[in-house]
Amino acid sequence: MLLFCPLCSNILTVSAMETGRNRLECRTCPYEHPIDQTIYSRRNFVRQEREDVFGGPGAWDNAQKSRQQCPAEGCDGDEAAFFQVQIRSADEPMTSFFKCMTCGNRWREN
Repeated sequence: MLLFCPLCSNILTVSAMETGRNRLECRTCPYEHPIDQTIYSRRNFVRQEREDVFGGPGAWDNAQKSRQQCPAEGCDGDEAAFFQVQIRSADEPMTSFFKCMTCGNRWREN
């Protein structure tokens, strides 16, 4: 949790006082606030599905298709939709995400 100075809007840092207690102080102005009780903040975030991150439910509608054997056991599908995303550094190859058109299985290749 970040707290900001009410006078100059800079970030407050935690430092020790001479009495051994802690305080919040601004490094650019003389504002300081002694810490009397525990300060904490808790937020619960809703986990997003991977489909929402990569374009939502329609992400595969306009994807290119290629001849690719599905790795799922029992599926003999040989066509898959795919798209490529650069998720690592620029000197690494792009990551390809596939979806089998027969069984809907998804996998990726680096």
